[in-house]
Amino acid sequence: MTGQGPDARETARALLEYVGGAGNVHEVAHCMTRLRLRLADPGAVRRDELYGHPAVLGVVADGDAYQIVLGPGVVDRVTAAFEELIAADPPGARPGGVKAVLRRVANVFVPLIPALIGCGIVAGITGVLANLGVAPGLTPALAAISGGFMALIAVFVGYNTAREFGGTPVLGGAVAAVVVFPGVERIEVFGERLHPGQGGVLGALGAALVAVAVERFCRGRVPAALDVLVTPAVTVVAAGLATLYGLMYAAGEVAAAVGAATDRLLAAGGAVAGFVLGGLFLPLVMLGLHQALIPVHATLIEQQGATVLLPMLAMAGAGQVGAAVAVYARLPRNPVVRGTVRSALPAGLLGVGEPLIYGVSLPLGRPFVTACVGGAFGGGFVGACAMLGDRVGATAIGPSGWALFPLLSGDGGMWATAAVYGGGLLTGYAVGFAATYWFGFTHDMLTEHDRAPAGRDAPPPVTPRTTTR
Repeated sequence: MTGQGPDARETARALLEYVGGAGNVHEVAHCMTRLRLRLADPGAVRRDELYGHPAVLGVVADGDAYQIVLGPGVVDRVTAAFEELIAADPPGARPGGVKAVLRRVANVFVPLIPALIGCGIVAGITGVLANLGVAPGLTPALAAISGGFMALIAVFVGYNTAREFGGTPVLGGAVAAVVVFPGVERIEVFGERLHPGQGGVLGALGAALVAVAVERFCRGRVPAALDVLVTPAVTVVAAGLATLYGLMYAAGEVAAAVGAATDRLLAAGGAVAGFVLGGLFLPLVMLGLHQALIPVHATLIEQQGATVLLPMLAMAGAGQVGAAVAVYARLPRNPVVRGTVRSALPAGLLGVGEPLIYGVSLPLGRPFVTACVGGAFGGGFVGACAMLGDRVGATAIGPSGWALFPLLSGDGGMWATAAVYGGGLLTGYAVGFAATYWFGFTHDMLTEHDRAPAGRDAPPPVTPRTTTR
């Protein structure tokens, strides 16, 4: 195998064995930090060995869905190796339900995150150079590099949608390309002329879903000898017309409503909205419901150039960091927990919170709640600043914590925007620490945890505790 390295392959081989082998895996996907599996028989999982593997930072179990936290970078290599090991086994039937739909929609957008991050950073550099009046000959080139992907993001969304929902990816991309085609401005719908990009990623998502439905209809009815000619043609024509004369207009109205609602929310109740979003984001992640926000973020980035929701949501990680530091201070005689905090804190500061969540706060219980309190106050700070006219947005989704600084965009300029976001982080750190230090432990908890585990001389890593819902 090339590209993954022996450690990634060995890890993938061990994880595959622990989850019951290739025959037990129905679906494989990954996000920034987690290997996401759909299993035929969750009872076949060798839980103790899976949770105890040194590469595993945590495990979230939800029925037949297993999310194995591996961390950024590592998860990409291990997933590629994992997929190679089960490549000969076809995926099983996919489950239904709202959460399953949200997971599949997330699978459409998650592969786009690296491009969003890269282009977002380039866009930030372009803005800085333009504001400083430096390298005027270079800024147009950088603007083209950062803007090219966003101009065609609908095509990538259509491609990924068709692939995720069982259609031919290139047909999904071809139909979604209608959304950004300049010639649509000559078409009139409901008395109004369309404009390129109308409906954005939501229109592209809908267009590709229609294409998948049309393609499936044709595959079961068109003779095999004509399938290669008739099915693609019927698919692009039927889905393309549906996109032009219905989906683009409808999706455009929805996208406009999302933007307008976000503006009103921040203007009228930014502090409350930030408090709620920052406080509830960690539980949303635990339940998998945060995936519903991915299309909203993408719509706001495409429509307004940045998502103002992400900086408030990112404060949840700040509360988690503050809570972890308080745990470290409150358990001076527990080398296991303190060692976990020391090793996981740098990742937490950069926005990767799973090691702290599954290794520290969630197993202890109360510190997870107080971490949410810290996130709520951090989000409230950012939301309150938005009400006062200093809105902070992110030009890409994925990073948080300190890693989000290069992707910030705001109305008050570079330094004011960074100050607002930094103030939110400091608020989250401080409140998360204080709430956890004073209210995160009962007397019984301190008696139980503020001591070295019996029979252990060295501080091995905390065995992550699964969360079953």
